[in-house]
Amino acid sequence: MPAPELILASSSVYRQELLTRLRVPFAALAPQVDETARAEETPLARAQRLAQEKAQALASLNPDSVVIGSDQVAVCKGQVLDKPRSAGRCREQLQLLSGATATFHTAVAVICQQREILQQFVDTTTVYFRNLSDAEVDRYVDKDRPFDCAGGFRCESLGTALFSRVLSEDPTGLIGLPLIGLSRVLRQVGYEVP
Repeated sequence: MPAPELILASSSVYRQELLTRLRVPFAALAPQVDETARAEETPLARAQRLAQEKAQALASLNPDSVVIGSDQVAVCKGQVLDKPRSAGRCREQLQLLSGATATFHTAVAVICQQREILQQFVDTTTVYFRNLSDAEVDRYVDKDRPFDCAGGFRCESLGTALFSRVLSEDPTGLIGLPLIGLSRVLRQVGYEVP
């Protein structure tokens, strides 16, 4: 039996680029999900909830498809690091990260209603930032302009120059879609990866 249609519940170009690496045909559709944090919700719980809600939103409209939902929530010193959206906010986040440690929880949910599939996992990456001068932060923000990335940096670009080290079981998790775990789940549900 052929594998069902695969849908990535995301409008993120970063997640789309990552999933393309697995060379499995897929459609990318934006889920209509309210991403507002809930009171008393931990960063890990928020990432898990949003990944499942994104997948479920499209699985309910496409019950015979396998839908991938993913969400990442970053935290440093108890503060959630959302996408900065501006140079000023990006600089503030990087100043907070200077000499500090940040944790990135990247949750994935894979759902197929027709086949009664619900698989979930979380990749957690710890990033240690070196001490950053204001001039280094300014140069980085001006060169990489990472306004659409949690934490205000792109690890797949110049952002790696900001780190002293990274602890991760899956380097793609930090970009936004952990391919090691996702490959395992896709194989379990019938896709040939590779």
